[in-house]
Amino acid sequence: MLVKLKKGDEIQILAPSSFIDNEEDFIKGIDVLKTWGLKIVHNNILSRKFGYFAGDDQTRFEELEKAQNKKVIIFAKGGWGAARLLEKNPNWGNGLMIGFSDTCSLLLSKYSKGSFGSIHGPMITTLFKEPEWSLRRLRNLLFEGYVDDIKGLPLKKGIAKGEIVVSNLTIASFLIGTDHFPELKGKIIIFEDINEDIYKIDRMLTYLRMTNKLNGISGIGFGSFSDEVCTPEWNGLLKKLIIERLQEFDIPILFDLPIGHLSGNACIPLGYEATLNGDDGKLIIHIPSY
Repeated sequence: MLVKLKKGDEIQILAPSSFIDNEEDFIKGIDVLKTWGLKIVHNNILSRKFGYFAGDDQTRFEELEKAQNKKVIIFAKGGWGAARLLEKNPNWGNGLMIGFSDTCSLLLSKYSKGSFGSIHGPMITTLFKEPEWSLRRLRNLLFEGYVDDIKGLPLKKGIAKGEIVVSNLTIASFLIGTDHFPELKGKIIIFEDINEDIYKIDRMLTYLRMTNKLNGISGIGFGSFSDEVCTPEWNGLLKKLIIERLQEFDIPILFDLPIGHLSGNACIPLGYEATLNGDDGKLIIHIPSY
């Protein structure tokens, strides 16, 4: 069950990936959380740099471990480096942990190990760029425990039900074969990514097919695959690729969900029961009854 926040709660900011290269964006993101009445803890991550990481592996790992007793962790930014911490096998707690992009490796590991609380959603350096509906959605999830329905474009009809798992496609692909990749059978899978060439997306979907990880999934959806609005031609190519690579799977498919690097990154709690409707394009997250 997800922890619900209240005003005055402390939120821990961690930087498990690349160093923070835009102080202004970082501060603006913190300001959003402060308007929600949350107390912020971020230590010295703003000034820390080790190569292209926000500190060496041991420092970032120790911070991740110490924060597992916190009620909420929100990651500062993505980039690269979070998966390196999985080599040290973190001991996951049951607090909330929010991020996307590179930090999906940590979200997936926590979920695959049976610890609840992974949330795919905006990070500190992207938070202030989110539209009002997205910020309201995240606040509702954190404080009230619910989220509204979102819509995508149906590519294949049908209705799927199951636990929802969301990840960056590249990050998920490179976790296959490790014990940080979750079981997907019976689940609804949503993928997002950023600025990958069509042939690279093809390569990853082909790899997923060959590993049989998509066998038995309930439904699949796709969020944004860029940090900018894509041209109609590029979107058309991506749609054709998805249909061609998944055509023999008897599951509903949604496209262009507001999830990913584009502003308007709808937060999704991993492990919640969901309904993916390939008839009307809705993705519904159900509220746990316990």
